[in-house]
Amino acid sequence: MKKDTVEIAIGDNLLIYPWIKKLVRINKSFIVQRALSMRQMLESSARMSRYMHHAIRDKHQSIWIAQREGRAKDSNDRTQESILKMMAMAGEGDVLSRLKEMNIVPLAISYEYDPCDFLKAKEFQQKRDNPDYKKTTADDLLNMQTGLMGYKGRVHLCTAPCINAQLDVLDASLPKQELFVRVAELVDKGIFANYRLYPNNYVAADLLEGSNNFASHYTVEDRQRFAAYVDGQLARIELPGKDEDFLREKLLLMYANPLRNQLSV
Repeated sequence: MKKDTVEIAIGDNLLIYPWIKKLVRINKSFIVQRALSMRQMLESSARMSRYMHHAIRDKHQSIWIAQREGRAKDSNDRTQESILKMMAMAGEGDVLSRLKEMNIVPLAISYEYDPCDFLKAKEFQQKRDNPDYKKTTADDLLNMQTGLMGYKGRVHLCTAPCINAQLDVLDASLPKQELFVRVAELVDKGIFANYRLYPNNYVAADLLEGSNNFASHYTVEDRQRFAAYVDGQLARIELPGKDEDFLREKLLLMYANPLRNQLSV
């Protein structure tokens, strides 16, 4: 049986050079426009929604789209209701019917190591020290390059069941905003429950809390190895007024939050 690849939604902020545009087109990507006026954003969202419904309903094509605009810097990834609102702009029937037409399947992707962790920690301090700080095009390129080429260790992908059955039991008479909140929670639970947790996640939680609560999930060598890794990533951060304690906490949070979120469900 012929296997097909998914179409991928990608933000236009990453299309820095012409070769990147060509590469993403080869990989069946479609563009999510950002930095638009309110009116342009509504028009762009409606157009993208129509295309996604067409691709799924008529072309029988699967689509991958991030649950939010950009990964959360602290790995506390939660679904933005605006993504679901965009999905529900096209299709037939009420909000839940339109979302069911999308056949939403939460996908959990778990990296043993995040190659961009030190860059994210650095950005945390830059934004703390300068609330107006914004990444440059060069920063975006460095993050993309590091994410593609950097060491990730073990990588695990796991899909949860399609949420349509759960949508069937939601009260369609709820206010729209409440419905989108409920649906976002369903997606989050599907992702959190299917994270693959590694020793790093448990070690990070214990280091943050100054405890040994999760010691049964890792060895002494695991703890030493991860602590040395964090020290090495901190050493890669070059900043004026470098706040080591703040940066270390942010790095540890990135690895502890997947565990905390899984425990919450």
